[in-house]
Parts: sequence; C-alpha cells; structure tokens
Amino acid sequence: METARLLIRRGTAAEPPRHEAFEVPFEPGQSVLDALRRIRAEQDPTLAVRYACLNANACKECMMLLDGAVVYACTARLEPREMRLDPLPNKRLLRDLATVIAPPDERLE
Repeated sequence: METARLLIRRGTAAEPPRHEAFEVPFEPGQSVLDALRRIRAEQDPTLAVRYACLNANACKECMMLLDGAVVYACTARLEPREMRLDPLPNKRLLRDLATVIAPPDERLE
C-alpha cells in the first residue's frame, strides 16, 4: 500500500518552528484535510487544524501552506510522497496549523 508522508509544523508562535512527520495510507481522491483528520483520529489527537466544512471550499477555515503554496486543505489532493504543511505566514498563529482567519472586526470576543 502506498503512503503519504506529511511534514507538519507543530507548536506555537512562542516556540522555535519544528516539523513532525506522519504517514497515512494513500487513497486516490483523498484530500489533505482527510489525511489531517485521520492523523487526529488515529495518531495524534493534539494536532491543531481549523476546518468547518468538508470538501466544499466555502468556509476558508482550512487554508494553509502546502509545499510553500497557499491551498485549501479540503480541495488539495493528497499524493503518495512527502508533503510539507505549514500555517499561513501572514496570520497570527494559534498552534500547529491553526491560525486566526477572521479579521478583528468580524471576531466574536
């Protein structure tokens, strides 16, 4: 069985950047978000990632960097290779891949 290896940025903004590797079984048509949800369910429930819908590209919550390019994790396709995931660089980092997406005037405090 083929696998995808995800190098995921972990930690908070106060910590030095580090990446952890996770391997997941590759299935054609699977999204990066599917793989992240599988990692949370089966390998590391502490992985922080934002999403509000599945494969709809409507909420914009799952935006991140995939190999340096901005993508929606729900529409980016998983590939049987090493893929590097980082949080958006222009947003405030909460933890791991989770950043503050909504502008300050749209957030509930």
